[in-house]
Amino acid sequence: MHKLMRLNAVIQVTSLKKSSIYEHIKSGKFPEPVKIGFASAWLESEVQEWIKRRVSERRRSAWLDENN
Repeated sequence: MHKLMRLNAVIQVTSLKKSSIYEHIKSGKFPEPVKIGFASAWLESEVQEWIKRRVSERRRSAWLDENN
């Protein structure tokens, strides 16, 4: 079963502003929401994966900095 997150929950877990979330969606860097009638929600698993990728990118960048 998929768990959905509304915008306020996405803002809370990502610390991004609403406008930044939609900019990232437009550029393909953030998961697109699922439309539920007039509302939008995000799959929690996709948001968590986005967060994991950001952490992984940070670690990879730090490792490259240390080894160059």
